[in-house]
Amino acid sequence: MNKKIVYFDNNATTAVDPEVFEAMKPFFSERYGNPSSIYSFGGNVAAEIKKARAQVAALLGANHQDEHGNFTEVIFTSCGTESDNAAIYSAVENCPRRKKVVMSKIEHPAVLNVGKDLERRGYKVAYAPVDGKGRIDLQRLEDLIDENTAIVSVMWANNETGNIYPVEQIAAMAHRYGALFHTDAVQAVGKIPINMANSQIDMLSLSGHKLHAPKGIGVLYVRRGIRFRPFIVGGHQEKGRRGGTENTASIVALGKACELAGKNMQIENTQVKALRDRLEKGIIDSIPSIKINADLDNRLPNTASVSFEYIEGEAILLRLDQFGICASSGSACTTGSLEPSHVLRAMGIPYTSAHGTIRFSLSRFNTEEEVDFVIKTLPPIIAELRSYSPYWQEK
Repeated sequence: MNKKIVYFDNNATTAVDPEVFEAMKPFFSERYGNPSSIYSFGGNVAAEIKKARAQVAALLGANHQDEHGNFTEVIFTSCGTESDNAAIYSAVENCPRRKKVVMSKIEHPAVLNVGKDLERRGYKVAYAPVDGKGRIDLQRLEDLIDENTAIVSVMWANNETGNIYPVEQIAAMAHRYGALFHTDAVQAVGKIPINMANSQIDMLSLSGHKLHAPKGIGVLYVRRGIRFRPFIVGGHQEKGRRGGTENTASIVALGKACELAGKNMQIENTQVKALRDRLEKGIIDSIPSIKINADLDNRLPNTASVSFEYIEGEAILLRLDQFGICASSGSACTTGSLEPSHVLRAMGIPYTSAHGTIRFSLSRFNTEEEVDFVIKTLPPIIAELRSYSPYWQEK
């Protein structure tokens, strides 16, 4: 049996790029000074944080600098979840007279659960629906926004289907009603071009471990001029917008990862896309009764959500795991739920398909040989599992 790990779950997390790992290593035991210290042993570390902030800003196309050359729109956080929370809570706290928040039904739990919390606090939260391909009807979305709306939050790209959303149009829509706009861009950053210098987006979240940096580091972009209340209150770090001694090693790592992501974006949209397409074609050609869940003309280059009718996704994953193949039945943040993912339910995918949905998400570290191994291994697994299914027998 093949013991080599074939990792096709990069939307859940990614391997730390070896260059990123080398960049962060000195800050554990050699350059460990506190960047807030006045002496040079700490001040030199602060200079590295400044450099990392510039590297993140470059990937985002954020060009505003203060008089000291700091890219002040970039706030370092612990993860995408913290960034999402900080953005939405800041917006509602800064607009106390506006008691409404608008988001889509297919947001990440880091956004949806903020919505549930706000509902418990008496806010009205409106959820825009999607169609069978996961697309948002922009007119129906606009109908939900009004002068009582504090913020609209719609993800740039979906973590399960890979669908890309017209966030610039939605930002303009929110601004027509005086609302702020936030996007969870965790899956989009590093895969598609982003230019915040010419954007109407007010706040944007990203997470390092989705683009080959370590876990535990993220960014909240806050456009210049937007009022912001800190989510974590403490010292003067991040210009008072996020307290806590800086996670220097991971910040440096994220900066390097963003630099590499910019250099490798063409690979994402050519080589990685070709691998994804090869995988989908191989599955379609060899397995009957499957469905690709996505807006096929407008999605990330690395993501494939495939429904296998009349079998359980968890059973497929367990069989794949025996061959060293790592995939997902949806978002890693909802693993353990017996219900189909909220994204698939929002799309109206039938339970007979939704329960048997597998997400494959690739990276630039994957190979054709790995894709072909999955194409070879998967059909007998599906055939075996379907042989046990009374629903498949009836079909």
